[in-house]
Amino acid sequence: MTAPVFFALTQRGAELAIRLAKEIPGAQVHGLEGRVEGAEQYFTSAGEHLRRLFAERRPILGICAAGVLIRTLAPLLTDKKSEPPVLALAEDGSAVVPLLGGHGGGNDLARKLGGLLNIEAAITTAGDLAFGVALDDPPPGWRLANPEAAKDFTAALLAGARVRLEGTAPWLAETGLPWAEDGGLTIRVSEQLGELQPNTLVYRPAVLCLGVGCERGASAQEVIALARETLAVAKLAEGAVAAVVSLDLKADEAAVHALAEALDVPARFFSAARLEEELPRLANPSDVVFNEVGCHGVAEGAALAAAGPRGGLIVPKRKSARATCAIAKAPAVLDATSLGRGRGSLTVVGLGPGDPAWRAPEAESAVGAASDLVGYSLYLDLLGPLTRGKARHDFPLGAEEDRVRAALDLAAEGRHVALVCSGDPGIYAMASLVFELLEHGNKPQWRRVETTVVPGISALQAAAARAGAPLGHDFCAISLSDLLTPWPAIERRLRAAAEGDFVVALYNPVSRRRRHQLKAAQAILLARRPPDTPVIVARNLGRDGETLQIMDLDKLDTEEVDMLSLVIIGSSETRRTARTDGGIWVYTPRGYGAKADKKDRLGDAA
Repeated sequence: MTAPVFFALTQRGAELAIRLAKEIPGAQVHGLEGRVEGAEQYFTSAGEHLRRLFAERRPILGICAAGVLIRTLAPLLTDKKSEPPVLALAEDGSAVVPLLGGHGGGNDLARKLGGLLNIEAAITTAGDLAFGVALDDPPPGWRLANPEAAKDFTAALLAGARVRLEGTAPWLAETGLPWAEDGGLTIRVSEQLGELQPNTLVYRPAVLCLGVGCERGASAQEVIALARETLAVAKLAEGAVAAVVSLDLKADEAAVHALAEALDVPARFFSAARLEEELPRLANPSDVVFNEVGCHGVAEGAALAAAGPRGGLIVPKRKSARATCAIAKAPAVLDATSLGRGRGSLTVVGLGPGDPAWRAPEAESAVGAASDLVGYSLYLDLLGPLTRGKARHDFPLGAEEDRVRAALDLAAEGRHVALVCSGDPGIYAMASLVFELLEHGNKPQWRRVETTVVPGISALQAAAARAGAPLGHDFCAISLSDLLTPWPAIERRLRAAAEGDFVVALYNPVSRRRRHQLKAAQAILLARRPPDTPVIVARNLGRDGETLQIMDLDKLDTEEVDMLSLVIIGSSETRRTARTDGGIWVYTPRGYGAKADKKDRLGDAA
């Protein structure tokens, strides 16, 4: 289940949400703009925001009237199994009611919130009330093989039937179920395949460790087919697999991850040194494998390492053309997240200019999913409460390469890292440096990291939106910083932009020691466009102290620009138009007017 969102419409509700969110890992507080302070994200339309959260399957903790949630979400209710938990909480903390998704984690959330509020959660699910357990919602590490039978099974229990237990399941034994050795109903705990019987629920404990190895680039179809065939031949249930495990050199192997996804379990990885410790227990040690990867067995070694010293190999290595598979069994249910380590991930996140309202939902999700945050201290501070529960790795202004190296090193350890940038991370920011180091950094472990880029609103987009639509036709962006690009190259680009009559967004226009480049850029552009060409100087966009100035190109004053500024210089076609409040809009037409004129002329001639 993803981290929940507290949905607050009033300040009183927000204060309760902020207090409770501190006790729930990853929880966020979203509040109604203009009525709520202290939220991590704001919305202007309560209905639209609720529907978006529901569509994203985010658990919703609504601190509002239950009717608000019911009326808003009722049209979206189609599939009980896919809906996220939705809970209603009273503003004064006197009630918590799971409305939807009770057996999808909602009842557990309600109990947790009830404990925090020192109240009894208003759980209405019959099975939970009668027996203290939801039979169709087993705890982590367990799967119900025949969920379609749970409804009638629970109904029979509520009607007075008794049940017997075959196997061991502490989470069931401790409930109020009516146990009897001669019960007419049966709960069976087994990792073995077998025919499903009437009046029987079958639970699969996650005790099987599926070890796999494969050649680089092996097809997902081959690896999945081998694994499923191996399980079927041994009459073992897929639902009892705790994890797909392999050598860490395979952490970026697409086929291994495809198998894990097909079985809906994590993929976990071990070092060659750890797998070599299992040599005495291998059924099929191989010197060839040792010479290639540093251990005598991948599939068997990984399965045994995951099963632990009290576990054992129950299916020795089986082969296909390009893959191997083996299965070990652990003595008890496994927590897959404790096995070896997962594939690390690096997400390069763009926050936009700084205002949380300009932050993309995908960026917030990426930060929420991260274990570690890396970035310039100011950028991390802009995240506010979103940093709660995360490991922060702060860096000073500059030190870009140090930031990226640290982020990649953390991700290579199996951590989930968000490298935080302002604006868009692919525009004069950190994303390009990430890929440069992946290519030239000479660290194979970095290349095994899952790397993604999340876009943000760039400074040029934000400035343009504030001013109107100056980027309405062809435009380009040029950085005036000569720290990484020689000034003669920058001059060539400025002349080309002037010759092409592009609107030009100037990044890094000045610094404390560098003042002449902006004047030079002004002169180059003045040679090709009118002196009254509109110029926009935007400073501190989306943050306190934001300013926006509009002036003529020949009046551009370097002293009015600092290193927090972005300068947009219009083309020869860029126009001004008056606003009703006395201000000015700036826009660059795309030629619609000329097209309309031509159409009118053709119409008149006709």
